[in-house]
Amino acid sequence: MAGRVCPFWVGYLLINPLRKFFENPNTMLGSFVQEGMMVLEPGCGMGYFTLPLARMVGPKGRVVAVDIQAKMLSVLRRRAQRFGLLERIDLRQIRDRNRGLGITDLSSKVDFAVALHVVHEVPNHSSFFAEVYQALKHGRKLLFVEPKGHVSQDEFEESVAAAEKIGFVSEAPPKTVGGRVALLNKKTNDLESAVKLI
Repeated sequence: MAGRVCPFWVGYLLINPLRKFFENPNTMLGSFVQEGMMVLEPGCGMGYFTLPLARMVGPKGRVVAVDIQAKMLSVLRRRAQRFGLLERIDLRQIRDRNRGLGITDLSSKVDFAVALHVVHEVPNHSSFFAEVYQALKHGRKLLFVEPKGHVSQDEFEESVAAAEKIGFVSEAPPKTVGGRVALLNKKTNDLESAVKLI
């Protein structure tokens, strides 16, 4: 399943308001996001989570929404403009799947990251997690969620192991999120802590 991208037309199904009955962005993400934060969302699609995130970060915050499909980003742009949220969203298109997310400019600037139903579409999980790890500030978290219908428990555990190998530390996942869930923290290691004390 790795490397297979969600068809464009499915994006319209994913932004259906009825989805809130079983996957409510405010319930899932509200405890992690505060006003003024910078949030990274790779695989944003048409913005089912992006728009609520933009409301949560407020006018001084920013959501960096990344997707490989220009059509998805185009729909997201129109929706964000309609709701007056476009100025809070940094839309980025991945030009080459094998060259990463295009977020090197975000090194240690991101307060929170979400990977919601997307990692199974990424060709190289280790590279993906390494880029997100680099973008996060120390002590900040990545909420990693995969759908049970697409990703087996073994596959999910392999992905979590790849993230931990990069340096993420697993924490107790939130109970407000369904599917296969991991909460990964970019902990400051002992060497970095010692350097800060000098």
